[in-house]
Amino acid sequence: MSASPRSQALRRGGGCGQRQPLLRWRPQSGYEPSRVPRRRRHRLAGRRLGLSRAVRLLVVGAREPRRSIDAEFHANTSLPADEDPADGYPPAYGDPDERSVDPSSFPTTTANGETVRLAPIEVARYWHQRADARFVDARGLEAYERSHIYGAVNSPAQRGSSGGGIGEWGKDDRIVCYCGCPHHLSSVRASALQQAGFSNVFVIDEGFGPWYENDLPMRGTDFSAPQEAFVDGEVDPQYAGDYAWATHEPSGQREAAPIGADGAFSLHLKFYDVTDETPIRVQTPAFDVTEPLGELTDAVLTG
Repeated sequence: MSASPRSQALRRGGGCGQRQPLLRWRPQSGYEPSRVPRRRRHRLAGRRLGLSRAVRLLVVGAREPRRSIDAEFHANTSLPADEDPADGYPPAYGDPDERSVDPSSFPTTTANGETVRLAPIEVARYWHQRADARFVDARGLEAYERSHIYGAVNSPAQRGSSGGGIGEWGKDDRIVCYCGCPHHLSSVRASALQQAGFSNVFVIDEGFGPWYENDLPMRGTDFSAPQEAFVDGEVDPQYAGDYAWATHEPSGQREAAPIGADGAFSLHLKFYDVTDETPIRVQTPAFDVTEPLGELTDAVLTG
């Protein structure tokens, strides 16, 4: 792949949940290679939008120290001012018609032993327009700075987190978490909030992708799209339900994926400013490796 990080992206298959079948070759007894070759495809992506507005935001996390960031953010459309960027509430806008929302009808997923409710994106948009929820971006700071839901704070999901609240937020406040594809990191962050005693937590089922693609209210520095890549692997089925993690440690960009009943996992990376040569760390309950992205995407990792 070309070393121009803004102009090319690794991608195999279609969008989230539209993967082509992966043929897994298993070695014969006595031969234990750590990876199996497979094909890749590339995708070009990128765009810019914006009205200029400088803000100061807090980045809050379950296990990382709270820190402030200064960035020149832009809105992708004309919106009311966000008077308190650290509270997670967007300003009300659009005057949507009143509608009935029944959270008990939402699908659910499980993360770290917690049942997490998945809110449809149209419901999240309704709450956003009415300023009826606090929004939490569970991605790393790099992705958040590029583009995020208008009004959201950055509170990244953490590997091994067993809880973590956010500032002085009320335990009964409605909180909507989101991430990239579609809700792995956000489910981890939501589970940590629930373990910390927050009782009204949701995750955007479809993730940030459709919000970004449909130009719904956002703020960021340049609105460019990230590079995308898939890293597949296998561990012993005893680790089913745990998570695999991929991290670009210099920037803090990370992605997570659950380990399936057969021990397989597939990490869908959406990272900025990486190339085939960029070292990426992959951590599972069974192994911890750091290798160039190109090598990771050329293989099924087994340790």
